[in-house]
Amino acid sequence: MNKKLVIFIIIFFFLSSFFTYIFYIRIYHPNIVLPSDNNEYYIDIPTNATFEMVVEILSNDNLLINSNSFEWLAKQKNYYNNIKPGRYKVRDALNNNQLINLLRSGNQAPIKLKFNNLRTKEDLAKKVSEQLELDSISILSYITNQDFLNKLSLDSYNVSCLFIPNTYEFYWNTSAEDFAERMVLEYEKFWNQERTKKAKEIGLTYLEVSILASIVEKEQNIKIDERSDIAGLYLNRINKNMKLESDPTLIFAIGDFSINRVLNKDKKVESPFNTYKYKGLPPGPICIPSINAIDAVLNASDHDYIFMCAKEDFSGYHNFATNYRDHLKNARRYQKELNKRRILR
Repeated sequence: MNKKLVIFIIIFFFLSSFFTYIFYIRIYHPNIVLPSDNNEYYIDIPTNATFEMVVEILSNDNLLINSNSFEWLAKQKNYYNNIKPGRYKVRDALNNNQLINLLRSGNQAPIKLKFNNLRTKEDLAKKVSEQLELDSISILSYITNQDFLNKLSLDSYNVSCLFIPNTYEFYWNTSAEDFAERMVLEYEKFWNQERTKKAKEIGLTYLEVSILASIVEKEQNIKIDERSDIAGLYLNRINKNMKLESDPTLIFAIGDFSINRVLNKDKKVESPFNTYKYKGLPPGPICIPSINAIDAVLNASDHDYIFMCAKEDFSGYHNFATNYRDHLKNARRYQKELNKRRILR
């Protein structure tokens, strides 16, 4: 065999092996390194993200060992034109091929969206926006849109009743419309046959149950075993056509949630939420009530109490009374202790 041909074959073989190795490294060699003590990591690809943004996200998080090889393979696999937004779970030591296949697949990792202990729809929007791509303004705009409210026979006061505090699975890039529609489905699921029956038995609509539950929750957010007793008391007042006279509704009307002691002057505030001034339930909830508070209303205790006052021992429980004379005695003891502790507001 010609000596030059042999040399050419040897060189060709080595060059082929070298470039094959280079291609192998670019495609199949691990190119993701996670922060220490992490077996998995999540990256968020925004809606309408460009390829440059994806590279920047991966680089800013210091995940890519070699960004050039990632960009080269992404071009070969046409990821440039197949970017799908969402949250993706990235494992340690992924190679470029695996990473691009994951990002191009749109196979997102769902988020455990959780919300509870919120007062207003604005608080809800803020809490959701902290966990999803959505901004709070887009959520508020959608759930207060008149078409959305009319479809569900709601208004801007009571729309908060629609949201049942819990943990839900969502995709990170869920739209405001999809979020709201999912909450509608969860609301309908929550009001099952058993809860519907109990609401009818106490003579309240779903919305009225939630509004009363919000008052019960704010009256008792420490000793939740007392909530059914408080719910029974307010149902007694409703059935007797009495004003609810609930301090938490006054605090909500004033809008100063730092208040610890309601004064007589506060009872004159002009607001549909002032239950010292207007009979019946307020037009909407004073917080987004928990499932526990809603069920406390649906399972309200059967008793004759129509008055209550926080116990003077500051245990978190209340003294209950069936008449105003006994209630005044309870109130004086509590007020005396407030004064003693110099709690003036």
